[in-house]
Amino acid sequence: MISQDKLNRINELANKSKEAELTSAEKQEQKKLREEYLKNARKSFKSQLKGVTVVDPAGNDVTPAKLKKMQKNERKH
Repeated sequence: MISQDKLNRINELANKSKEAELTSAEKQEQKKLREEYLKNARKSFKSQLKGVTVVDPAGNDVTPAKLKKMQKNERKH
């Protein structure tokens, strides 16, 4: 999980960029923070997705094969 300080800094840089041009150092910092945020978001989403089972109205498991494979690989680790 990304820290609240880093989230605050992401927002601070975003707001500043709307008002004025960021310095090259600030642009680099913003890029790094955004990449970290997105990496964390993707990891969290994948973790949630691994717990999903899709069931049709008849009660049959219709979870996509790709998701089942990902879930099976997770159980091995």
